[in-house]
Amino acid sequence: MRTALLAWDYPPAPSGLSTAAREIAESLAGSGADVTVFTLDRAGTAWAGGVQIVGLALAPGGPLARLRLWGSLGHLAAPLAFRRAVLAAHRASPFDVVEATNWYAPAVLLAGRRDLPLVTRSSTPAAFTRGSAPTLRDRLDGASADALERRQARGSAGLIANTAAHAAVIDAAYRLSGGQPAAVIGLSLPPEIVAGARAAPYPETEDPVQLLFVGRAEARKGFDALMAALAILSDEQERGALPPFRLDLVGVPQGDLPADLPAPARARLQPSGRIDAAALAEAYRHAHIVLAPSRYESFGLVYQEAMAYGRPVVACAEDASARAFVGDPGAGPLAAEATGPALADALRPLLRDPALRRAYRARALAAAGRFDRASLGRETLDLYRRAIAAARSWPQAR
Repeated sequence: MRTALLAWDYPPAPSGLSTAAREIAESLAGSGADVTVFTLDRAGTAWAGGVQIVGLALAPGGPLARLRLWGSLGHLAAPLAFRRAVLAAHRASPFDVVEATNWYAPAVLLAGRRDLPLVTRSSTPAAFTRGSAPTLRDRLDGASADALERRQARGSAGLIANTAAHAAVIDAAYRLSGGQPAAVIGLSLPPEIVAGARAAPYPETEDPVQLLFVGRAEARKGFDALMAALAILSDEQERGALPPFRLDLVGVPQGDLPADLPAPARARLQPSGRIDAAALAEAYRHAHIVLAPSRYESFGLVYQEAMAYGRPVVACAEDASARAFVGDPGAGPLAAEATGPALADALRPLLRDPALRRAYRARALAAAGRFDRASLGRETLDLYRRAIAAARSWPQAR
């Protein structure tokens, strides 16, 4: 089967969408598919992991780069670039199917085609990742992005979600009818991460206790609750009620820290910004506890990475993925809600008790590795076949 995969970025770019794109592409290649990735984060063509990577970076000052600067209409710049490149390659050597994320609808202009069925694999909708929109322009821009995502999902011949709970959220968010072939398929971790994680011992030194957060400084990730919990626990540590601890913020630059963060809390954290894969692996190796208090995750790669390293995960019960992947196997405690006091209550016993940390570590290791590339590739190809068959039954024009 010959397939095209649309990606906003691709490794070595350090992002969750990038990691997911590589896992999908290389799992498909490992299952015998001919895979071409089209990505906007580079120019030129290369091969890696048995996958052809075609860079579609918008030329600075070019028509699409200028269009991208416009509110609302700017969301069409990337879909136009993807459509032009994919259809040109399709004419030269036809694809059987094309896959894209739902996030900001990169494949909306390829939706509804019988000759090139589209499969949308749903990440978190853009609406869930935006902050408040104080201006009319921002609200119109957000509404345009949401409409494009909805149009892409409805024009897809097949849909993939990472969990059953996420599938239900997507159906409700895009008001889907349920008429398309659909599947729930969990994402795998890169083999080098799995191998490195298995070889990583738990840190021997515990002064200070090293905490790790991997994500963006946004409400969906529970960053506000994390900062509030940090302030509470830092005050307790100042009074001698807790052992020393430090918090490494991966993905968070200095400028994203709250301006009103108390000095004791600020003194206990290190904002690292975006880092490469090697530095991220080092951060996991040095961590005693991973903090992931997201209010919502479509899957939660951070949960899977942390458990692969055998690190206790402090997550939030508001997130269905956290309940399934962290809470059910006992890989870490769940805060009752995404608030500073609730997160502090969940973390406090772990800070105080090394034996409790190691007990959670054992359960995290036991729960790790439930998703692999073999199942990802096999189940994705099965959904592709169903989507292709469904598209053939469509009228000539939709």
